[in-house]
Amino acid sequence: MKVVGLMSGTSADGVDAALVNIARHGGRPKITPIAFTSVPYPRALQQRLVDVSLHGHVAEICHLNTYLGELFAKAALKVIRAAKYQPADIQAIGSHGQTVHHLPKGTREPGVGLIRSTLQIGEPAVIAERTGITTVANFRPRDMAAGGEGAPLVPYAHAIAFSHVRRARLVVNIGGISNVTYLPAGGGMADIRAFDTGPGNMVLDAIVREATQGIRAYDAGGRWARRGTVNQALLTELMAHPFLSRRPPKSTGREEFGAPVVRALLDKQKRARVSMEDLLATCATWTAETIGLSRRWLPGEVDDVIVGGGGVSNHAIMASLRTVFAPAPVLTFEDCGWSSKAFEATAFALLAYDLLQGHCTNIPQVTGAHHPVLLGSVVPGRAGRRRKGLSLPQ
Repeated sequence: MKVVGLMSGTSADGVDAALVNIARHGGRPKITPIAFTSVPYPRALQQRLVDVSLHGHVAEICHLNTYLGELFAKAALKVIRAAKYQPADIQAIGSHGQTVHHLPKGTREPGVGLIRSTLQIGEPAVIAERTGITTVANFRPRDMAAGGEGAPLVPYAHAIAFSHVRRARLVVNIGGISNVTYLPAGGGMADIRAFDTGPGNMVLDAIVREATQGIRAYDAGGRWARRGTVNQALLTELMAHPFLSRRPPKSTGREEFGAPVVRALLDKQKRARVSMEDLLATCATWTAETIGLSRRWLPGEVDDVIVGGGGVSNHAIMASLRTVFAPAPVLTFEDCGWSSKAFEATAFALLAYDLLQGHCTNIPQVTGAHHPVLLGSVVPGRAGRRRKGLSLPQ
């Protein structure tokens, strides 16, 4: 089955689109990458998404839901054209959407109990209509309905791609938020441990945007951070963030590491007269140290650390990670034959494929769900178009 995966992460900087071929051999999916493209959001849209995630009005969320659906559809068609295929050649699209709010801790409501909630926008009906391709979206809510946090979901794909018979591996994804997946040597899905660790690129990017008045969106290659010196007093304060001591299952987002954290950091920077380079160096080390803290909840040692996501390009974060995890080698997804940039989009193509094949892909001990569930909602493709190999679970 040829499937397009679409992903926009907490950095809210654009849509990644991966076209892959997936087949199931011996009970385990085999993924063959075909093409990848990334479509950046207009700068003004990125800021609107950041704003709406914290204090959005319903009219703006309603509008952006459909607007992003159009952009996601364009990204899907672009990657299909890049591979010299036609939409009729593609059996499905898996779209994560854009998370605008994620409340995994939940709130109790009278007569109902604890309500966990999450909201991803990027209307799948628009994607299905524009492309004519059956679209799977809304992957997180079913896990939350089953008592889970709806995140992280990519560990299932990490297990398919990176499990090793003789080496225990820690797969690290550094997007806006960082998360880890522990794959014990020779283990199965029931042995996986995974959770969000805290900040990734989100805080660093926000500091750069503020310092440059929006001229720059991020610290390319971590150059500014590498010129700075870590402020140990500030790092100690940052390491006291309550999320970092919370036991898994746990997930987080802009609600805990977004604008309020950045505003507090910038206030401290001014009062303590910390340079932007030193602040970035401190926050890059914070990201690495919080990832290192994950070891307190792992059931065994780590033989390899494998890093992907946008943060793999930040040399300040990577240098800190090598220090934190020494003597274990710190590799990249590319070292293992995968693309750091394309992997999350590929993961949601895989989740869509497995839903359509009737396979549960949440990992209950990771998300906290009471039991395995089918993830995603299906919007059929254009009426009358038959697609070879496409079936809905019974």
